[in-house]
Amino acid sequence: MTEPQDTDLPLEVVSHAPVSATAKPRWFRFRKRYLLVLLVPVFMFSGGVIGMYFQPPALQKFFTLTGLQPGGGSKTPIALPSEIELPPDMIKTMQVTDVIGLARLMPHGDVSIVAPPYGAGDARIADILVATGDHLKKGTVVARLDNEGQLESAVLLAEANVAVWKATLIQTKTMVQNSRNEAQAGLEQAQSAAAEAAADYIRAKELFQSGVTTKAAYDAVATADRQASLAVAKAYATLARFTAEDVDMQPDVIVASRNLDAANAELNRARLDLSRATVQAPITGMVLDIHARAGERPPVIGIMEMGDTEQMMAEVEVYQDRIVSVAVGQPVELVAKAIEQTLQGRVQSIGLTVGRQGLVSDDTAANTDARVITVMVELDAKSSAIAARFTNLEVIARIDTRVTAQAAE
Repeated sequence: MTEPQDTDLPLEVVSHAPVSATAKPRWFRFRKRYLLVLLVPVFMFSGGVIGMYFQPPALQKFFTLTGLQPGGGSKTPIALPSEIELPPDMIKTMQVTDVIGLARLMPHGDVSIVAPPYGAGDARIADILVATGDHLKKGTVVARLDNEGQLESAVLLAEANVAVWKATLIQTKTMVQNSRNEAQAGLEQAQSAAAEAAADYIRAKELFQSGVTTKAAYDAVATADRQASLAVAKAYATLARFTAEDVDMQPDVIVASRNLDAANAELNRARLDLSRATVQAPITGMVLDIHARAGERPPVIGIMEMGDTEQMMAEVEVYQDRIVSVAVGQPVELVAKAIEQTLQGRVQSIGLTVGRQGLVSDDTAANTDARVITVMVELDAKSSAIAARFTNLEVIARIDTRVTAQAAE
């Protein structure tokens, strides 16, 4: 007996075409546009490598002038900040042998910080006596501190002590001299009395032996002679206190003289303390900047800055791989946006140590771990007059290294 079929479920008949044995899956099919996408990066990489290897003249000159090497720039950092552009005249005259570096303008001997004197303590500034731009001589008083009155009182007291000890020394010398004269007179008097007593003793002795005088009278004269001899010995002992003929060598005078020396030393110390109430210019030069005002404590950065702007210098940082071309006496050209004309100078000295780069651009991607050597450049008189207004200005320095080669020839 056959079971009844379920007519509620529809039956669908799907007809499939026959599958060929050589057909490939849909995901494995290859299209030519995929090949183009893959080859584009390969072509770009190959072109970049070939372009760096076979450098065009313009690219070669760029690498020579800046000191860069082909690559990411990790070995030799960028020499010029991106915000500073060299003037066209400088670019036209550049040579492949030139050395380019960042520099800063500075006075001869660099900037001097004017600080309060040692031992000023918590004294505040009472008055500023100079202004920015003033030309000063070394030792000129530039500021006064508020402890000047107290220190002046200490000087007056020390001067009074010196006067007292001077009078004491004079008094001591007078007393010693008088005492010595008195002792000398006492000795002479005792010697005279002793001589008279000795003569009386001789006469009394003769009379006693002749029976003219009594034993009591003889003994009295003999006693007087002995007392006179003892008085002479006492006078000698008193005079022995003044063995030195020079009064200044007497002990009492020496003590008084040493007390006067101590008083003079105290006076010198008080005067030295008084000098600490004034701030003096440490060098001869111009006041570049003032950091404090009256009533304030001297700041940590100093009261003011000074510099010898009569002779301006430039501190150039040259990368260590280019320093071999730099020599003393080579001409240097300096340029910056703030100066509408170039400055001229010559290499004065070359540093002996390699340090980290201190002058960097504002570019956050700049390499600040570069190894550089400091080269000091002395500006000529005309350029110094221009640069005197631009202390610490960042400039671009171009060192002409051909001079050494020409001199060698």
